[in-house]
Amino acid sequence: MILFVSGRCDIPAFYMQWFMKRLTAGFVDVRNPFNEHQISRILLNEDMVDCLFFCTKNPIPMLPYLDEIKLPYFVHVTVTPYHSDMECRVPDKRTILQAVKDMAVKLGKDRVMLRYDPIILNDRYTVAYHQRAFHHLLQELSGYIDTCIISFVDLYKNTRANQSLIRMKPITPDDIYALCSSFQKDAALYGFQIQTCAEGKIDLKRYRIYDRPCVELEAVQKLCGKNLQYRKIAGVRKQLCGCLPTVDIGDYNACAHECLYCYANYNARSIRERMAAHDPNASVLLGHIEAQDSITIRKDYKKKSAV
Repeated sequence: MILFVSGRCDIPAFYMQWFMKRLTAGFVDVRNPFNEHQISRILLNEDMVDCLFFCTKNPIPMLPYLDEIKLPYFVHVTVTPYHSDMECRVPDKRTILQAVKDMAVKLGKDRVMLRYDPIILNDRYTVAYHQRAFHHLLQELSGYIDTCIISFVDLYKNTRANQSLIRMKPITPDDIYALCSSFQKDAALYGFQIQTCAEGKIDLKRYRIYDRPCVELEAVQKLCGKNLQYRKIAGVRKQLCGCLPTVDIGDYNACAHECLYCYANYNARSIRERMAAHDPNASVLLGHIEAQDSITIRKDYKKKSAV
């Protein structure tokens, strides 16, 4: 299986010490988000976990542990051009960019990818603003990273709830084409490949931007050093997503970045209370195992593995 660390919350940013302790313990317990007393126990060994997929807006807490993570892993770092009006508690982007560089030097370009998503338009964050921001971002990371995944905002339920705060404007096809034309010029200038994921409804081939899975079989096999076979299941975005299946070990309403466009936080008032229940020594991310909890050993997604 590919362990997702994490899409539901930013584990590298806020819970990295806990995750390292789970690696040492050899297992992690994950609550079912729809039934909190139903727990999957995932064994963290090479027989069960093919690789780890980290996704974060702040890789700084990961840096001391890069050599200690023995399972194969790769990292996606999301860097967006928004300020505190949109991302209330994301650290200064200059420190994040330095951490991205340090990580890329240590791990290599194949294992660190840049994400510029979601792209949102309003009176402040215009097409021209994104064009300038993307140019400076690729200029800053040129030579360190060579792949950038872009996406345009999806109006999930939680995102729609904050539309008035975001003052979001619709993104038209002309907006998309203007952005992608500019982005591709920068990509060619600074040695980047730009791709989208689950944006198949938009044809951007004229800008040499192709829709590809961000968790792709060939890349995972190269990282793991073995052939893998996975069951075909619906991706994160159903028919639009061709990514390999992943198992998310995070929890919703457990991220303190407080991004207004976030799809995973849907009750802002409960975030601090839930995060206060975190114990770095517990087997679950939030709280502890309770008497009424039912624990089941998680099975793997993949059918076979052949060296």
